[in-house]
Amino acid sequence: MPGKDLLLPELRVRYLHAHFNHLRFLTALVLTALLSSLVAQAQAPADNTYYSRKNTFGFFGAYSGDSSHMLLGDAENRKLLEFGVSYGRRLVLNHVVNWQYSGELLPLVLESDPMTLFTDHQTQPTEMIYSFESVPEVSCSPVTVHYSYVDQLTGITYSGSTTTSCHGRRWVTGVGMSPAGFQLNFLPRRKVQPFLIGHGGYMYSSQAIPIDNAGSFNFTFDIGAGFEMYRAKARSIRAEYRYHHISNNNTARLNPGIDNGVIQFTYCFGH
Repeated sequence: MPGKDLLLPELRVRYLHAHFNHLRFLTALVLTALLSSLVAQAQAPADNTYYSRKNTFGFFGAYSGDSSHMLLGDAENRKLLEFGVSYGRRLVLNHVVNWQYSGELLPLVLESDPMTLFTDHQTQPTEMIYSFESVPEVSCSPVTVHYSYVDQLTGITYSGSTTTSCHGRRWVTGVGMSPAGFQLNFLPRRKVQPFLIGHGGYMYSSQAIPIDNAGSFNFTFDIGAGFEMYRAKARSIRAEYRYHHISNNNTARLNPGIDNGVIQFTYCFGH
């Protein structure tokens, strides 16, 4: 069978050639997979190096133990306690800033006004002290007025002084909403990010605040700054200080307004 012996080398060459083509195909496939993996890894940090969420939900509590004439409000010694939920939507993200829409819903607002204490200290014709508690006043600074007059019917002279001061406190419940707002986080690649925040909205209360005849419907706005600390990509805690203002914008008979410095803590999560 000489013909068979002559065909064996040719068959071996064809087998080796086919095997080589198969190895070349597998090598090309592996190299393509590796290259795709490297490209994916090179692109992944562009999305994952930012500590940021597209949608952010939060639960918060806020408190202020005092009020004064900071900018616009005149009512003094008002306390404010708020509990609510928040929502944020990312608008712009780059290596400098994360700009977000921010809105808040406040199902429970507690506002506290100091009651007014009137004290009458009569020294003539007989000494006596009489006091009673009344509705809140704008200012808590004690005011003393001295008096002396003659009763036209009896001819008796009455002298003494009246002092107005704050004593006791009332709490008023309410609900609020701040649908217009923003949040600007700086240095979004870091786990601890400074930010600016602000809102505008309104609130309803069970009775007029901060004094009678001031109305139970008020507009609100706040602006502040703080730090957001990321525990993971999806979870963070915000700590901030805000200037918070309440005013009826002259829609009621009186409009003293309230300025509070508010401390707020928020637990955030999302995706």
